[in-house]
Amino acid sequence: MELLASAFLGDIISRSISFFLDRYYQRQTAGVAESLERLRPLLLRVQAIVEEAERRNITNQAMLRQLDMLTHGMYRGHYMLEAFTCRGHGEVDVMAKDEVRDDSFTLCRFRPAKRLCLSPRTPKEMVSGSKGLNELTKVLCGLEMIVADIEEFVLFLKCYPPICREPCIRYLSSDMGMFGRHTEHERIVSFLLQIDPPGTANLSVLPIVGPARVGKSTLVEHVCYDKRVRNFFSSIAFFTKDDLQGVKADANALQESGIIKYRNGALPGKLLIIMELIGDLEEEIWRRLCSLLGQHGHGSKVIVTSRSERILRLGTTQALKLNVLPQEAYWYFFKMIALRNAGSKDYTELSSIGMEIAAELNASFTYANSVGAFLRANLDAHLWRKVLEGLREFTTKHLLMFGEHPIDLLMKDRPIYLWRMESSSEVLIAHRSYEVRSPGQKVPELKMHDIVYGKARPHGRFECLVWKSHIPPYYSYLMSCGIVKPQRMVVKKRSWLQSI
Repeated sequence: MELLASAFLGDIISRSISFFLDRYYQRQTAGVAESLERLRPLLLRVQAIVEEAERRNITNQAMLRQLDMLTHGMYRGHYMLEAFTCRGHGEVDVMAKDEVRDDSFTLCRFRPAKRLCLSPRTPKEMVSGSKGLNELTKVLCGLEMIVADIEEFVLFLKCYPPICREPCIRYLSSDMGMFGRHTEHERIVSFLLQIDPPGTANLSVLPIVGPARVGKSTLVEHVCYDKRVRNFFSSIAFFTKDDLQGVKADANALQESGIIKYRNGALPGKLLIIMELIGDLEEEIWRRLCSLLGQHGHGSKVIVTSRSERILRLGTTQALKLNVLPQEAYWYFFKMIALRNAGSKDYTELSSIGMEIAAELNASFTYANSVGAFLRANLDAHLWRKVLEGLREFTTKHLLMFGEHPIDLLMKDRPIYLWRMESSSEVLIAHRSYEVRSPGQKVPELKMHDIVYGKARPHGRFECLVWKSHIPPYYSYLMSCGIVKPQRMVVKKRSWLQSI
């Protein structure tokens, strides 16, 4: 009798738990669906305002900061909308199985303690369970608060004159525009067009710092193409550190030492100097440059770009610091490249895989363009999954062995292992990554994606093209690689690949 009562009680408890879990899941699903329905029209409204704002010559810094907040909220909203839509498609389950298989395969060869190095915020984790619903609610409430107070912003926006420029959302569709730096662009233009008071002795200097390939040169180049800037300065000249070391004590010879980007003899002698550095600049060179610029017309200005924060001491105004794009903005950039030609039938499935691929690229502009262009030309879900698996193993291997993302290692001039779609007994190694200005130098015909995806099989040491930019300053990004046999490799922690 006791056994029967115990079994009966256990069955009731089990049914009750299942009932409450089902009710909880249904409520959560209904909550997600309701939030997504509220999010869609909000995003349309915000996107319309952002596009209109990017067509206006906004000079007020507070307005630009508000536009920056609005744009970031739009990117977060689009990210959450697509992440939850993809979750409902069922692709997450497929990806989870792939991830378990990949991780178990990797961990059998590397020490599990180093799993701590892996990035915790994947698209799946951001939308899973109650945490995902909380994140969605937070994004939705944030956008609703912004839109509730947007009337004042729109009213002030109408006071600024329109300029002949397409918003970044438009020109991304043709690979011909800069992404994610509108506020920074306008801040630099505002600095350059600011008229110094008469009698000002100090030279106006704006330092711009940020990690490698975050977009410093691209941003400055776009500023120099701005008509407002070209109508203000008589000359725009670019200098590297080597150019500056050869500058003589002659004001007329100063411009000849660098690259003249623009010249207008009809304007007064105001000169804009762009100094592109990697590290610091010696005090002697800086003093000599300031002395020469003092001989030019009043109002000459200097922009200094570098990876090193030591150049901050040169500035006469607050420095501009460029960081990598947030995950949500980077996904928006990546999908505009990779999913541009995807049809509505395949979009959701490809988008779910694409979000995972973008998460592996470490917010790199170069690899977003390189990988994204390949995916756009091959809109096949099976191929995209193979690319994702290869990238995951490629990333995880370096994180477990060396504690850093392979793209970060390459930016530090450290060699990395590259992955290939097809298995091979040979090992492909990238020794260094660098860029050249495409119009001025010949670039290799061999392309990196042809090697990775099995269309080309080079031997020995070689140079290859990773990606050629179609926007100023028109860099071509190259890689110096080599093919070696496995038995020739000597791999040691912190002193690896030195025998190659």
